[in-house]
Amino acid sequence: MENHNEIRVVRDGELRATAERDGRTIRGYAAVFDSPSLPINEHRHSFTERIRKGAFTRTIAEDDIRALYSHDESKILGRTKASTLDLVQDSVGLRTTIRLPRTQLAEDVYENVRVGNLTGFSFRFQARKDNWTNGGDQRELLDVQLSEISLVAFPCYPATSAEARSIGFPSDSEILVYAGIAPTPVSDEERERLRLRVEFLRRL
Repeated sequence: MENHNEIRVVRDGELRATAERDGRTIRGYAAVFDSPSLPINEHRHSFTERIRKGAFTRTIAEDDIRALYSHDESKILGRTKASTLDLVQDSVGLRTTIRLPRTQLAEDVYENVRVGNLTGFSFRFQARKDNWTNGGDQRELLDVQLSEISLVAFPCYPATSAEARSIGFPSDSEILVYAGIAPTPVSDEERERLRLRVEFLRRL
């Protein structure tokens, strides 16, 4: 099947905005590995999707990726070629750092993340390699080509969202509050989701 552009929205990844000596920075996870998406409907077909570890290795090494606001190519926030967007894979997912330019757009985006109006990442990609299982109801993304990531107001993967903090980091007692998770997971899947979110909260 011919590759085509796809967009996925991610939430609950605790994205943070910080004011630093050299300017304002947004950090978080634009994608989380092995976390099931919400149901995706494409071409009258519904499925869930997981991003497997290593799916971004090739694109990080080869492609010039941009950070945008709401997938608008005229509203650029960072770019890997300009070293204003850093993308790194770790055990959690695609760790993202955007060094915001001194523009009004960047100032507005920073403030909207800080107050919680912008709560998620989205990314546009082509699947270079994927794997369908369970009669086509489940999809694994094994190698993807990213063209851009965006900050968005309506975050589809339940394991990555955005929160902004101007200073400091959450303590252990704050983690569940920021993650927005009930104190006691009700299933193995929810327990794994909690484990992942606690892990990347501590890494930010």
